Formats: sequence, structure tokens, C-alpha cells
Amino acid sequence: MSGGKYDDMLSMPHHTSKTRPHMTNLQRAAQFSAFAALKGFDEEIAETARYTEEAVELFEERQTELGATLSALKRGQEVSVRYFLPDAKKEGGAFLEKRGTLKKIDEIAHKLLFFDGESIPFRDIIELIPLSSK
Repeated sequence: MSGGKYDDMLSMPHHTSKTRPHMTNLQRAAQFSAFAALKGFDEEIAETARYTEEAVELFEERQTELGATLSALKRGQEVSVRYFLPDAKKEGGAFLEKRGTLKKIDEIAHKLLFFDGESIPFRDIIELIPLSSK
């Protein structure tokens, strides 16, 4: 298949710029990558699709049981806590479990404080189990 319109170009040397540095294949490909016309749209879709659980409201009897368990706790005691962590970005949250040693039961701020720096508000506690007594 010779005699084409551009056959003379096949024998020409490859052009190399004297003023611009050679681009890597990655840089060259980046020029032709997809353009995101709506900045942040993909993140917004992912956030909307992210699953959160609904908080539960404890019956009065269960609240009384938790209150009694809370009042019996001591500093340095190891406990297991199941609690609800509200989501910072949307309605709902997640149920988490924490096992740790109590540093303080803060009656003023209504929180359990742990030696690792974590704190859990009383209102978010679903289940509280003392594991050791001090």
C-alpha cells in the first residue's frame, strides 16, 4: 500500500522539541483523561449512598438499669460499652462497641471518659457491662 498522500512522512526523523522537556506517558495520558465538569459531584453521590443506622430510644426500664450500672462504676474499672455514634454529615449514625478502662465518670458533662482519650456521652449508651471491679 504505497503511494499514499503521507508516505513521505514515514522516512522523516521524529521531532524533538529544543525548548520543552519530554513528557512521560503518564503526563501525556493525563491530557486526555476524563474531565469532571461538576467538581465534587462523585463525592456527593457517594455520601448520599453511604448507609447510616437509625438511633434507638431506650425504654424507661432500660434507662433505669443503665443508670444503676453507671452509678456503680469506679475509676480504673474495665467496661464494655455498646453505643450509638451520630453521623457528623447526615441523619443517623452507627452502633459501635468500646472496651476500655474508665478514667472518669463525668457527671457534669454526662460522659464516660477512658484512659485512651475517648469519651462516650451517657445518652448514646445502649449497653454497659462492667468487666472488672476495682
